[in-house]
Amino acid sequence: MPYFDAASSAPLHPVARQALQASLDEGWADPARLYREGRRARLLLDAAREAAADAVGCRPDELVFTSSGTRALHTGISGALAGRRRIGGHLVVSAVEHSAVLHAAEGRPVSEVPVDRWGAVSPRVFGEALREDTALACLQSANHEVGTEQPVAEVAELCRAAGVPLLVDAAQSLGWGPVAGDWSLLTASAHKWGGPAGVGLLVVRKGVRFASQDPADERESGRAPGFENIPAIVAAAASLRAVRDSAGTEARRLRELVDRIRTRVPELVPDVEVVGDPVRRLPHLVTFSCLYVDGETVLHELDRAGFSVSSGSSCTSSTLTPSHVLRAMGVLSEGNVRVSLPVGTAAEDVDRFLEVLPGVVAGVRRHLGAPTAEAPSPGSGSLVVDALGKRCPIPVIELAKVIGDVPVGGTVTVLADDEAARLDIPAWCEMRDQEYVGESPAPGGTAYVVRRRG
Repeated sequence: MPYFDAASSAPLHPVARQALQASLDEGWADPARLYREGRRARLLLDAAREAAADAVGCRPDELVFTSSGTRALHTGISGALAGRRRIGGHLVVSAVEHSAVLHAAEGRPVSEVPVDRWGAVSPRVFGEALREDTALACLQSANHEVGTEQPVAEVAELCRAAGVPLLVDAAQSLGWGPVAGDWSLLTASAHKWGGPAGVGLLVVRKGVRFASQDPADERESGRAPGFENIPAIVAAAASLRAVRDSAGTEARRLRELVDRIRTRVPELVPDVEVVGDPVRRLPHLVTFSCLYVDGETVLHELDRAGFSVSSGSSCTSSTLTPSHVLRAMGVLSEGNVRVSLPVGTAAEDVDRFLEVLPGVVAGVRRHLGAPTAEAPSPGSGSLVVDALGKRCPIPVIELAKVIGDVPVGGTVTVLADDEAARLDIPAWCEMRDQEYVGESPAPGGTAYVVRRRG
């Protein structure tokens, strides 16, 4: 069964499995002790730290191991803010950061830097968000949902000139190469590159003001309290080195497969929007959204067909709100599918996915009663569609069914209380060359007005 969700968690790399099993016999003792077993454990821990630091491009004494990538982010953000509390407490983040960053920013004075339709920030706009009281800036190296790479080096230069440390979330990109630029802090997560879960990296450059907010602890420079999981750490470092050794060749091979998906999906499936930067992106990840389907059903049907993929659609979340990444980009959120290929993915599996996908989407559209063509005969000059209480993609389907019933220049008003409609109706208008007039409050929800162009 092809697994196409490496961006969530990559399969355990064979090198990681070997290192984990071997270090279970040697790395179980307390590395802080001076007896033989403790010294062996310390040697393993030090070697892993040196290997990880070499891959990151930092000094070994700047890197600590944490219990997860999320823990590394929370520790890095809180410690950097506390270390610069005399400067102020203002935080600058991009609008598409991982939720772990956005949650850590809650309750603090924060500026969210918008992104373009590809999902990238403008270095100029990011720099303009920096203030005299800005204590920290955060920017991911590449986005976890759409794969767009961020201009980290340019932003880091602006942050350095402003005297603001930049924390880079490198979870998605570190397995493919080091992060360029003069950044100050960096985090990553081992299970994203094929290491075991439960190991994160936090790098704090020398000279960066940092005050850990955890209770005092002598381990990991006081920045990651608790007994180190040395077998997992060793496996994480070994697998990072292994994936880096083949990153160049594998990145080229997977990029070709992803290019095939990006090209073929819009040809095979009508009304599809491929999102994310087509050039400045991770080599293994592609995201697309399909009109008139809900993401959860598509995922279930693809799972039944033998493919494991993920989605950022609101339909797959209990919150019933669109992905904050897709919302920030202003792209279609309904029927969203993220394909992220793990190392070693076979071209035959990608070809079979492309064979299966059109039938899956068509079947879901038939089940939901999606339109196959717009009605040709115009009627009344304006119509109102009551979609209150209906979730994505039903409001858009109802709009598509009746847009042909109004004359050119006529309007359709869609009443909806689904938050996803705020994103999906304008996106539908752009895809179908219709005019989105705007929205206004309405009893029980929001009224979205669309004018027919042709």
